[in-house]
Amino acid sequence: MAINIMIVDDLAFIKLLLKDLIEKAGFRVIGEASDGEEAIDMYQEKKPDLVLLDITMPKMDGITALKKILALDPGAKVIMCSALGQQRLIVQAIQLGAKDFIVKPFRPERVISSIKKALDIE
Repeated sequence: MAINIMIVDDLAFIKLLLKDLIEKAGFRVIGEASDGEEAIDMYQEKKPDLVLLDITMPKMDGITALKKILALDPGAKVIMCSALGQQRLIVQAIQLGAKDFIVKPFRPERVISSIKKALDIE
């Protein structure tokens, strides 16, 4: 069975990079959103197995989107993506229920191991 992943980031090149990385690892990207509002709507529509969610975005930030996604689905698996220097926000996201975090610039092996850990595979 395919693992369905949703990517949420306001930067197109980050979404492209993550999609390529995820698909090469054998997972399927079923949606891409550019802000927290889009992410919530898409989450409800697509019901992904996992969400990669950027912390800093326009309209609605990743922390707010995380709270709303977990309110809709307490079992949601979300990995936060952040730039260096956002430790306070990362800690807050983990306390709220994010499964893990990955730091930009991404290390491919770290992204895949984080996804596998969050989904409890391998």
